[in-house]
Amino acid sequence: MGRTGVLLLNLGGPDKLEDVRPFLYNLFADPEIIRLPSPLLQAPLAWLISTLRAGKSQENYKKIGGGSPLRRITEEQAQAMRDRLKEMGHDVSIYVGMRYWHPFTEEAVAEIKRDKIDKVIILPLYPQFSISTSGSSFRLLEQLWNSDPDLKQVEYTVIPSWYDFPGYLQTMAQLIGKRIDSTEDPDNAHVFFSAHGVPVSYVEEAGDPYRDEMEACTSAIMKTLNRPNNYTLAYQSRVGPVEWLQPYTDEAIEDLAEKGVAELVVVPVSFVSEHIETLEEIDMEYREVAEEAGIKNFARVPAPDTDPTFIQALSDLVLQAMDSPKIAFGDTIRPAENTKLYPQEKWEWGMTNSAEIWNGRLAMVGLLAIIYEMLTGHGLLHAIGLLG
Repeated sequence: MGRTGVLLLNLGGPDKLEDVRPFLYNLFADPEIIRLPSPLLQAPLAWLISTLRAGKSQENYKKIGGGSPLRRITEEQAQAMRDRLKEMGHDVSIYVGMRYWHPFTEEAVAEIKRDKIDKVIILPLYPQFSISTSGSSFRLLEQLWNSDPDLKQVEYTVIPSWYDFPGYLQTMAQLIGKRIDSTEDPDNAHVFFSAHGVPVSYVEEAGDPYRDEMEACTSAIMKTLNRPNNYTLAYQSRVGPVEWLQPYTDEAIEDLAEKGVAELVVVPVSFVSEHIETLEEIDMEYREVAEEAGIKNFARVPAPDTDPTFIQALSDLVLQAMDSPKIAFGDTIRPAENTKLYPQEKWEWGMTNSAEIWNGRLAMVGLLAIIYEMLTGHGLLHAIGLLG
């Protein structure tokens, strides 16, 4: 029957403080994160942003121990899946491929070739699909497969998203239910889903299904939870001047406080592992926002990590993919909606009436001006002392 492998995809994170700047460079050098009119601008812009943001990011990582726990947790998830699948009668090799830090996706693919795997199940650890997460990894993998004659002989299938998979919904409902039960007034605790945001243009111009999948996911989780609690979905981690999906997490927290909500059960819904966005952004920054706004109890639901129900869900996803028709990197995954695995192919540089795109382009002009100043040593920022 041949050897089967599972490739777990994730973002990656700096293991130590010295890794922060190169990690940020890799992130912003990805055209699926920032699209530019010329690929020649990608590296200079990534260098600029990573240089300007490294100090602040390092301070944030210091608050959570000096590095990201994402690699450790993802490798623990891989081991737990390997053990569970073996218990279920399937001897499967599992590999971890990170997009922007070690172990890189390319490293995982090299291991797959070395181990002479015959079939690979590609499972992104993002329940909801976005062009900036799963889509970016799928595009990279397609390039690797197409450029390597040996890799072309390896059969593969992709799991595009699994936001509505029953085992995942059950995992989230159980974790949320336990946290609700710890509040002073369980029936009136407000369930607050905080998801990583994406620019509105990804959804409205590029056809990214992320918002639809996120809304459907949170609704399905609440139905599975089957409790009387009200809930809110908001989006965190926005950067830059462009418009991102709303409501924004900080503003939504303040709005709920004004309406008299006393207890929040905060759910990091787009994250299946603890990392900087949960441990620092939610647990520290948004907790402070909530306390200042008058929220009495900020009860954060843990990420699934290696929760047994979650590991069972991931294992079941793999087994289901083994018995299902192959999904290739560029296949249509929802034919009725004409949604592609990476629909950003429709999103090209050009004139548009979208205000957020114009704002983004104006910001890009400013960034290019900063690059010019840093290379030449002349310009407005040097004149007023911001760059020296």
